[in-house]
Amino acid sequence: MHRPPGTLYLVATPLGHLEDITLRALRVLREADAIAAEDTRTAARLCGRHGIRTPLLSLHEHNESARAEAIVARLRAGESIALVSEAGTPGISDPGARLVRAVAAAGLRIEPVPGPCALVAAAAVSGLPTDRFLFEGFLPPRPTERRRVLAALRAEPRTLVFYEAPHRIVEALRDLAGALGPREAVVARELTKVHEEILRGTLPQLAAVMAARGEPKGEFTVVVAGAPEEASAAEADDGTLRAALRAALDAGRTPKDAVAEVAATLGTSRNRVYRISLELKREGGG
Repeated sequence: MHRPPGTLYLVATPLGHLEDITLRALRVLREADAIAAEDTRTAARLCGRHGIRTPLLSLHEHNESARAEAIVARLRAGESIALVSEAGTPGISDPGARLVRAVAAAGLRIEPVPGPCALVAAAAVSGLPTDRFLFEGFLPPRPTERRRVLAALRAEPRTLVFYEAPHRIVEALRDLAGALGPREAVVARELTKVHEEILRGTLPQLAAVMAARGEPKGEFTVVVAGAPEEASAAEADDGTLRAALRAALDAGRTPKDAVAEVAATLGTSRNRVYRISLELKREGGG
């Protein structure tokens, strides 16, 4: 007898704490014919904790396109597949989007099984406005491109949310401070895990705190206040330029390079930035 087509389930899994999983997610993982996992070791630990014996297959950024065709074939044959990322919701800055497009293009059923998501958890705990916010994912790893992206966000009035890797968090915070000024922000580290930490302060303060710690560890989500309404369409004020210069100097730029970088990033004249740099020097700040 011909089986009806199966379903691809997008199953959100814990960010760290293994109890942060819904009853529906556990049922789907048990009943699926296979679990497609970004990291089969992480998925195996989760399944072991909850007594789930469903077979695992790997699906990560390097094999997603190749795996998609095989998974579509299995769905057409009537199997159901549960997709999980290493942590949180599949497809959100994690593998899954290409598979979802392939399954949708084949006209097959896709069901979300919602649950943990780091950007939502961090935005909620930040205390910053969340009626509207902008998720930017991971910033570009190259400093020049990262600063260009941040400069384009300077007038964005919505709360901003970023993911960042531990080896780039200090530079990212310095560049955020340089582009956006001394805005209120929150750094959420290792959400729901044993060493969870929520740091609050201005961007320059948070950059200094993280730099003083040596080599950062863990997964980071950064939440930043949006541009004030009165400043959203205006040229950067002196306070923003001062913060940008301090961040550039703290990052090791020469005074000349710091002035050029800040002027280009914030779209203001070099003469104005140079004047402020002289003020900082007189105050002992550069």
